Amino acid sequence: MPEEIQELTSACGSRPGLFCEFVYNQTGSYNAARIASWFVERPLRILLIILVAWVIRWLLQRAIDRFVARIAENTEIDVTPLPEDTSSVAGRRALREHTLEARSRQRAITIGAVLNSASTLGIVLVAGLLVLSELDLNLAPLIASAGIAGLAIGFGAQSMVKDFLAGIFIILEDQYGVGDIVNTGLATGKVEEVSLRTTRLRDQAGTLWIVPNGEIQRVGNTSQLWSNAVIDVEVSYDTDLDYAISVIKATLDEIWMEADPNATVIAEPEVLGVDQLGESSVVIRAVVKCEPAEQWSMGRIARKRIKEALDAAGIEIPFAQRTVWVRSMGGDAPPSDALAS
Repeated sequence: MPEEIQELTSACGSRPGLFCEFVYNQTGSYNAARIASWFVERPLRILLIILVAWVIRWLLQRAIDRFVARIAENTEIDVTPLPEDTSSVAGRRALREHTLEARSRQRAITIGAVLNSASTLGIVLVAGLLVLSELDLNLAPLIASAGIAGLAIGFGAQSMVKDFLAGIFIILEDQYGVGDIVNTGLATGKVEEVSLRTTRLRDQAGTLWIVPNGEIQRVGNTSQLWSNAVIDVEVSYDTDLDYAISVIKATLDEIWMEADPNATVIAEPEVLGVDQLGESSVVIRAVVKCEPAEQWSMGRIARKRIKEALDAAGIEIPFAQRTVWVRSMGGDAPPSDALAS
């Protein structure tokens, strides 16, 4: 009896299948049981493993697609067509809202792609190991070799892996997107493209910067939620500072109350007071809270209006002055007009 069990195990493996055991019991033939195991029973098991893996992958993919679709449905889509003139504030606002909607949808698609790829990879690996075990292959050396190869590849491509992981988190966390003006530490400019590996920025000089995502350690985004237009106004030292501050505050309040479509002020402007004592002027600083990425346009409008208001109030905006003394190196006395300013 032990010899029969040993022969059955030798023919059908350590875990004999029902069909292989049935063939062996009916024929008593080692070769017949071996053929039944290799050409009937094991292919059926492998086919069953592949079928179960496919069903699990299909179910997971369907669940992920529903999850992504639900996220996309929660994103309000404005079907209003964009204005032809996107250089105006209204046009930039509409373009920014449209871009935010597109970014939300892109983020949902990225989440779905990452989850689908991760689930597919996990299922394929598990199914592959089960198939190899059905072929009586020793998995220990394969796993060890795969681990060594993985370490070698990972060490050689660690920068690329770092870039991809950083890109995934940039998109998922919506750290920035197309149209934002950001400072990555390596470059500053307007985001033109965000991929899983790189970020493309265009600076004011027109230079296109391609920054690997893994190299970005910090990001300063000036285009989310709101922004501040910081306005420094220089007045002469003999100016009544309280009066100058009141003129600046009144001018900024006028811009705010007028609701100028080209001046996107969203809160009451603040005049912080004297910020610096310069060589020839006193610097008064004001801050205007405005819509995202509109601080530069707002600053230009405010400076023009403040200049006009200061001129009307008789308040001088000084320019730098320097006194030069001319001394003669010879024996002659310096001329009477040697003092120049």
